[in-house]
Amino acid sequence: MIVLASLLYQSPYVTQAGVAREQPVPFSHEHHVRGLGIDCRYCHTGVEESSVAGLPSAKTCMTCHSQVWTNAEILEPIRAAYRTGDPVHWTRVHALPQYVYFNHSIHVAKGVACTSCHGPVDRMPLMYQQNSLHMTWCLECHRHPGDDQFMKTNHVKDARKLSDCYTCHR
Repeated sequence: MIVLASLLYQSPYVTQAGVAREQPVPFSHEHHVRGLGIDCRYCHTGVEESSVAGLPSAKTCMTCHSQVWTNAEILEPIRAAYRTGDPVHWTRVHALPQYVYFNHSIHVAKGVACTSCHGPVDRMPLMYQQNSLHMTWCLECHRHPGDDQFMKTNHVKDARKLSDCYTCHR
């Protein structure tokens, strides 16, 4: 029974890993990142300075879409949000429990690539969560942060401190 419960807990049914979420606009990271070469930081503006990466505003989208695909029906929710000043209500894809503290800017500053956690976003026509985001998944990286050069560059004296409970549970 315990094995069955463990398998269920780690399954995509519970973790939602690999499941594309419905969005107000079926945004293709594959098209925008791989096809057009738009960097993650263009839309996720807080990722370098904030604990949250941020979700793009309608204004961000309209930077290009006021010139390209201006009448596409599929983009009407973006145009409507831009006209009214209301936010676009994107469905969160990567959600951690409230008791977990995660800081994007620290990871970016340490050289952790977006794809390390978010997967091959440039190959996702519709965004999905690549990994389980369970504590065991996070700890695997924190316990084995990389080679000696990574440790020296990022002034990590003791990798064990990266997996202390207080690092993520505050």
